[in-house]
Amino acid sequence: MFSKFVRHTVLGAAVLCAASGAAMAQSLTDALVDTYKNSELIEQSRALLRSADEDVAIAVSRLRPILNYSADYGYSDNFGRETDNGSLGITASLLLFDFGRTRLGIEANKELVLATREALRATEQDVLLEGVSAFLNVRGANDNVDLRRNNVRVITEQLRAARDRFEVGEVTRTDVAQAEARLAEANANLTRALGQQAAAREVYRAVVGQFPQSLAPPPPSPAIPATVEEATSIAERTHPSILQGRHNVRASEIVAEVAQKAILPTASATANISRSIRDSLDDTTDSSIGLTLSGPIYQGGGLSAQYRQALAGVENARATLNQSVLVIRQRVGIAWAEILVTRANIDSTRRQVEAAEIAFEGVTEEARLGARTTLDVLDAEQDVLDARTALLSAEISAVQAVYDLLSAMGLMTVDYLGLPVPTYDPAAYFNAVSNAPATSTQGARLDRVLQSIMRD
Repeated sequence: MFSKFVRHTVLGAAVLCAASGAAMAQSLTDALVDTYKNSELIEQSRALLRSADEDVAIAVSRLRPILNYSADYGYSDNFGRETDNGSLGITASLLLFDFGRTRLGIEANKELVLATREALRATEQDVLLEGVSAFLNVRGANDNVDLRRNNVRVITEQLRAARDRFEVGEVTRTDVAQAEARLAEANANLTRALGQQAAAREVYRAVVGQFPQSLAPPPPSPAIPATVEEATSIAERTHPSILQGRHNVRASEIVAEVAQKAILPTASATANISRSIRDSLDDTTDSSIGLTLSGPIYQGGGLSAQYRQALAGVENARATLNQSVLVIRQRVGIAWAEILVTRANIDSTRRQVEAAEIAFEGVTEEARLGARTTLDVLDAEQDVLDARTALLSAEISAVQAVYDLLSAMGLMTVDYLGLPVPTYDPAAYFNAVSNAPATSTQGARLDRVLQSIMRD
């Protein structure tokens, strides 16, 4: 769409020549790949996901034996009598039974891991959408600068013609002044467009990771559903914010179940062995083994308060999920409406451009015959510029609206867009740590996973 518009400008020939070197131009796909690779927000979300993975490992470790050692040594000199003593002990404990509270905690953490994975997907989609916006904004800014420069060139020619006609007495000084005023306005608009271009380039560098060079026209827009109802249905099934909310609801329900069981007792086994040495003569070894059953009797209503707090957390998670569904439906509806509006707007503005160009040619010819004034010519030129600017804005908005819809549907992903970039596997790290690895073999495996993640 951009290339069709540029062909209408005087600079179109130069642009088409540059397009012959399309292999050197950066495409939207190239920009999105760089955006994905260089995003610190994605790296931050991946680190948060790995942290959530470790919460599962920590919860799993509570079901395993716990070993602690202790060692102490003391020396004393009591009026010349020197004594020294020391001890070394090992204590082991193992949770035997807690009515499933620890295992429920593991399941809750697993749900939070799944929720965090969806949060990572949401971040990736937001980042890719920013990449699309940055690319389109630079494209639009570049074309707008071309328009403004062409406008300056045309008005400069009009001013030169007005001055020539003034010299021979065909027009008045007023006609020349009007052309000079329009040229000053055109230069001011060009300066403003250059400033907007510079700002768009800075945003592009922040998002993509480098300044834009030559940007290729956007590729054909990805496929979208035939109806807004179908788009909404897909969004409700696939959008990461909705899926994240569902996992959060399940996690909060499990937490409430754990809080409900907090009043129940806990059974654990302990074993201890220690050796004490006193004055290098008294050497004793003690060992013990035992079972412990413990549970709350009265805690001032704290356990009941924690349970009620957990139930409130469930209500909050459900309300958050329902709100996410409403927001996503709204986003889909807005994006769909924007697509319809921009498509209709493109058709009308194209006709506007054609009509404005015909009118400009007619007014220019009539001015040569003395039937039109310089102001009429300048007004007709301004109409052409306004129409072309409107078409440019409509074409940019149409492309942006398609990607806004994909984002609202949860399809603004590397896979759906077909980006040639290695995807991040969130299960790799989880599988390496979910069993709380402690042996050297598992540790080496974890090191390999981490190294692979850093390379990606």
